[in-house]
Amino acid sequence: MEASDTPSAAPQSGWWFATFVIGVMALIVAVIGVVGAFGRHSSAVDASPTTVIEVQLADLYITPSSIDVASGATVQLHVRNAGAMAHDLKVEGTSGTQSLAPGTDETITIGPFQASTEAWCTVPGHKQAGMVMRINVTGGATAGGDDGATTGSTTSGSGDPATANATLDPAAVPAADWKPRDPVLPPKESGTVHDISFDATEKLIEVAPGVTQMMWTFNDQVPGPTLHGKIGDTFQITLTNKGTLGHSIDFHASKVAWSDEMRTIQPGESLVYKFTADYAGAFMYHCGTAPALHHIGNGMYGAIIIDPPNLAKVDKEFVMIQSELYFGPLGQPGDLTKMVDNKWDAVVFNGYHNQYKHSPLHVEADKQYRMWVVDDGPNENSAFHIVGTIFDTVFKEGAYQLQPDETHGGSQVLDLQPAQGGFVEFSFAEDGLYPFVTHKFSNVGKGALGFFAVGDVDTSALGGH
Repeated sequence: MEASDTPSAAPQSGWWFATFVIGVMALIVAVIGVVGAFGRHSSAVDASPTTVIEVQLADLYITPSSIDVASGATVQLHVRNAGAMAHDLKVEGTSGTQSLAPGTDETITIGPFQASTEAWCTVPGHKQAGMVMRINVTGGATAGGDDGATTGSTTSGSGDPATANATLDPAAVPAADWKPRDPVLPPKESGTVHDISFDATEKLIEVAPGVTQMMWTFNDQVPGPTLHGKIGDTFQITLTNKGTLGHSIDFHASKVAWSDEMRTIQPGESLVYKFTADYAGAFMYHCGTAPALHHIGNGMYGAIIIDPPNLAKVDKEFVMIQSELYFGPLGQPGDLTKMVDNKWDAVVFNGYHNQYKHSPLHVEADKQYRMWVVDDGPNENSAFHIVGTIFDTVFKEGAYQLQPDETHGGSQVLDLQPAQGGFVEFSFAEDGLYPFVTHKFSNVGKGALGFFAVGDVDTSALGGH
């Protein structure tokens, strides 16, 4: 919460009354939500050329979900945005309302219609999430022929049946000027209070050789910047929305109210997300704006590392963030329908297909290394494994699973579900190439592959830089 928004302390009785009022309001909102959920599945609304139909846009549905319009007729829609995000309503995604801020409304005239069609919210991802209203034309033709297919139906979430999603060439290599993401863990922030600026942006980014997507980002990066601190540090993150969509942020390392710091802000707005790191771990952060699956799946995620006390010294620390890519058309956002259906095109480390195969990590034998791993998903698990070595230390979800002792125990995999994190420590016995993968091998060929180049070793066989 921004300092200027912080209320002064209230008397105990005022606090009790405010709590009671908030509880009543929450109950009312819940009841309205239930009613709205039933309403959007109700029968179609009959419409004539003089009818004004009340249409409600919400997060993420439209009420009513269908209307009937006589062939050749026009109809007026009074469209109100009852959601917490900006929405619009456009027939076949082209003509309709302007972008409506929460709580605003607009009356539009649509038609005349000769065939059934659809209107939807054109904010990326909202149509696929369910913000579609069917327009049934009575007494006329059915769009799409006898099978009842509707005009405006989509393939693979692209929004245009004629537009194909991007495809991956597993044999392709990056251009000569391509730069990999530096996987080295940044040093801890100095001091105990850290003022950090994050910008929410939408940026065209190459995610695999020859494949560009309009990614939604923090600070023009996918993943977002890695933050590093210790227990007791206070982080003050100023998030500014410099994009065209509503965005938010959620740090899993924090204990704050979802309705405050994690609220969605519109383009041009800012908020301050303040928290104290009370727990150690490798935590995810991400945009939580609905549909959160689309915002995370399209790039708005990152990691914050909070060191446990008395962390052993190592020669170097790295960070690997595993995630999936769901390609939309070239230059467009990722495909939400694929995300919902778990149909990823690639599983990657630090945002790029086979990144550390193209640019292996150079280290030395007989030195100790630590790899922090966070599975930011949004959907797939990780089984992080380095071929040719054994982990002597494993730290997962805030606790040590293995440390060197007289039992000489060793670990082969750090297993993580989406939004889990930890680290492993290891060394290499001799010079050579050592692959690292997720040991769910169906994903290795989809981009979850990198290499350590230990010592003086020829890397030309990898075909990278």
